[in-house]
Amino acid sequence: MDTEEEEDEELEYEDAPTIPARTAFRRFWPLTRGLRKWLPAVWVCTVLAALAETEAVLLFGDLTDNALQKGSLDAFWGPAVKWLGVAVVGAVVAYAGNSLAAWVTERFVMRLREHVFDHVQQLPPHFFQRHRQGDLLSRMTGDVEAIETMVVSGLVGAASAAFSALFYAAAAFWLRWDLAAATFVLAPLFWLAARRFSGSIKDVSRQGRVADGAITSVVEESLSNIVLTQAYDRRDAERRRLHEEATAWFRASVRSTRLNEAYEQLVQVIETVCVLAVIGIGAWEISTGRMTLGQLLAFAAFLGYLYPPVRGLAQLGLTVTAATAGAERLIEVLDVGPSVTDPRRGTTPGRPDGTVELRSVCFGYPGADTSALRDLSFTVAPGELVIVTGPSGAGKSTVSKLLLRFYDPDAGEVLLDGVPLRDFPLARLREYVTLLPQETLVLHDTVRANIACGRPGASEQAIEDAARAADAHDFVVRLPEGYDTRVDPNSARLSGGQLQRLAIARAILRDAPVLVLDEPTTGLDAMAARRVVKPLRRLMTGRTTIMITHDLNLAPDADRILVVDRGRIVETGRHEELLAWGGAYARLHRSQNNAVLDTAELKLPLFVDQPMESVQPAQPVYAQGYEAHEPYVSWPASLPDGRPLFRDEKPWPGI
Repeated sequence: MDTEEEEDEELEYEDAPTIPARTAFRRFWPLTRGLRKWLPAVWVCTVLAALAETEAVLLFGDLTDNALQKGSLDAFWGPAVKWLGVAVVGAVVAYAGNSLAAWVTERFVMRLREHVFDHVQQLPPHFFQRHRQGDLLSRMTGDVEAIETMVVSGLVGAASAAFSALFYAAAAFWLRWDLAAATFVLAPLFWLAARRFSGSIKDVSRQGRVADGAITSVVEESLSNIVLTQAYDRRDAERRRLHEEATAWFRASVRSTRLNEAYEQLVQVIETVCVLAVIGIGAWEISTGRMTLGQLLAFAAFLGYLYPPVRGLAQLGLTVTAATAGAERLIEVLDVGPSVTDPRRGTTPGRPDGTVELRSVCFGYPGADTSALRDLSFTVAPGELVIVTGPSGAGKSTVSKLLLRFYDPDAGEVLLDGVPLRDFPLARLREYVTLLPQETLVLHDTVRANIACGRPGASEQAIEDAARAADAHDFVVRLPEGYDTRVDPNSARLSGGQLQRLAIARAILRDAPVLVLDEPTTGLDAMAARRVVKPLRRLMTGRTTIMITHDLNLAPDADRILVVDRGRIVETGRHEELLAWGGAYARLHRSQNNAVLDTAELKLPLFVDQPMESVQPAQPVYAQGYEAHEPYVSWPASLPDGRPLFRDEKPWPGI
């Protein structure tokens, strides 16, 4: 991993805010709505279980004094039967309480995970380009469970420990108040120990969670690019990447274990001091005849029951502190707002005709230094096919993102049938505009489900008709299980062209009035692309179609072609007209048809506002609106054999 990537990752992880545990608790507490009513029942079970254990300890003291010390079997049966009954009742109550607590906590985890997942699905594309997928997966799994520990399990555990400690302490004071007082003098030592370790444990927990997310990211990226890894023999490089992240996780994990172990051992020493103090005072009390052996053993038993909840309360503070590190990482994601939202009062028109208009649109991606689109304007009428082409990075795909309203323009308007897109509810807008993206969307499901996701609830006949229209039915029925064959994005069963035809079938089934095709033949060889063209033409029939592409095989069929460069339209017209102009489009077209070109021609900006005769040989020339640090080199007027480079000497078309 190079230095720049490492710096980007450091910035990504440093963005997580540092927040106190109380703030994190308040942030996620509203998600317990509807579950809170079960918490009192859990606490009642906890109280009853504590009472049962308290009664069992008192019965143990009675057995010691009356049965064991005196050697009386008759004195054994009564307390023994009571003890057994109390134990059974306590076990049933504890089972009910623990089962209910588990149901509440897992329900909260499920609700929180769905809440985060729903939020992430609304975030703009650039968010996912700036965050590694593996780290996001780690946040939505491990960090979610950490928050549950803080919000639900922590609350249940704190209440249970508090009730148990209260009952055992009351019983201890009732049995021997002087021994209890001596014991509780040392109780603050537990709190001081927990406070001493909390800061370090939070820091190391944060480091561990970041490292865990990085490991997931490395594994996910490596498996996603396994062909590249093997082809370039990058196994050692990938192993080093994993080793670096795993080393960071190892250090954090070992340090966390050491801190927790040190805390546990310190608490153990404190408990030993308390027990020795009780035994010493108890021995003196017995020697003076003020206390029986059974009372001392019962008191010691109470201490055995009392210290775990007291220690648990102190340990709970450390657990919540560690969970706060996960809450910080999740809050960072939840604080990122969607780039677009539903209007307060959305329009409710019927199905639109499909007139699309971009009116003086300007747009720049968040954090970008330059604008992706600059004063872009065009209109596409219903049933019209418009191709948007141009060099890479010209802003073509940005048009598709605005049409689907992944973003709103910084200036200008995008309209559908004269209504601004921001006035449509998002769900309804995306019913009216279908996107066939550059990367084929394939679900890990059956062929039928992959087609049907275009229109959930579609009939079997409608799915099959869409597959036939996309020329997909024949190869689908030849699959082992036909339409029930399971496929996935990395499926070896289907070729790229076949997957693309499934995507076309999905778009046909959706039957939206506006169709946006983003590089529909990318990654396909010539034969596969030709097979896709026919179903594409069926798909485009009767729809407003905007095709964003470098592949100009469909250009002769287009009603209009828009040539875009640096966010502006530099040429517009039909295929034959633009070829006759001999300008930007003509050069793009010749480059695809293997025409002989001067290599400098491919470096030219697509638009200049001065006649080409004014260009002096070997002089850098700058197009209007382009920075002075981006010159291009003039090209020769003829080829080495004397033939003219351009067949027609015509000026470039104006805008």
